Amino acid sequence: MGRKAAKPEQGAKVATRQRPGSSRAAPDKIAVGNTKPQARPPSRSIVMRLAAEVDALAAQLQDSRARIQDLETLVDVDPLTETLNRRGFERELRRSLAYVKRYGTGAALIYVDLDDFKPVNDRHGHNAGDAVLKAIAASLIRSVRASDVVARYGGDEFVVLLWNVRGPEAEVKARALETAVYGTPVQWGSSSLVVGASAGVALLGALDTSDEVLARADVAMYARKRERKGLAAPLAAPDESSALTQ
Repeated sequence: MGRKAAKPEQGAKVATRQRPGSSRAAPDKIAVGNTKPQARPPSRSIVMRLAAEVDALAAQLQDSRARIQDLETLVDVDPLTETLNRRGFERELRRSLAYVKRYGTGAALIYVDLDDFKPVNDRHGHNAGDAVLKAIAASLIRSVRASDVVARYGGDEFVVLLWNVRGPEAEVKARALETAVYGTPVQWGSSSLVVGASAGVALLGALDTSDEVLARADVAMYARKRERKGLAAPLAAPDESSALTQ
């Protein structure tokens, strides 16, 4: 009879052989040196410094935006009369035409050209002419409402944009502006400088372009100038002339 294999004693450990190609590592060979250390959070001083830098940059950005807005405003303003210049007025006119087209409200453009202004420059100099232009611009502003727009469109040309008016009201206001210009003498040395004005009216239509409105107002102004030619002073405005000054 062959010998029987001896049975392992109770409690003895039975060795096991790892299968070839097994990826399971022995418990005592698990690598522990490859673990990365956890990043330490930034200190409180670093966080506060970064927050202060962000606040400073935000303040600089806000200041730059304010300066850009001021410069953009200056580009649209006539430095002598402190009214809108041609560029600023044409922008307002385009906005007004878009509003008229959308809501059907009434608006009018008055083109004001000064009469006998060139002799002021020729006889008294350009400083005197500048004083007259500043005084007339202030007079025109006083003669219209805060919602209306006054601009110096050229050398001795002004334009006025009236809101919520119809044809008869605009014509009355045009005559009132002529009277306001003539009634604004400027004392220059021993001389009292007085100029007249001719004002033409064009109503804003829903299908108009800004060039078309300006062209019609210009034509109306020259027609009015021919009408007034030879008069010593503009025709007096009727009592209704104060209807749009409030």
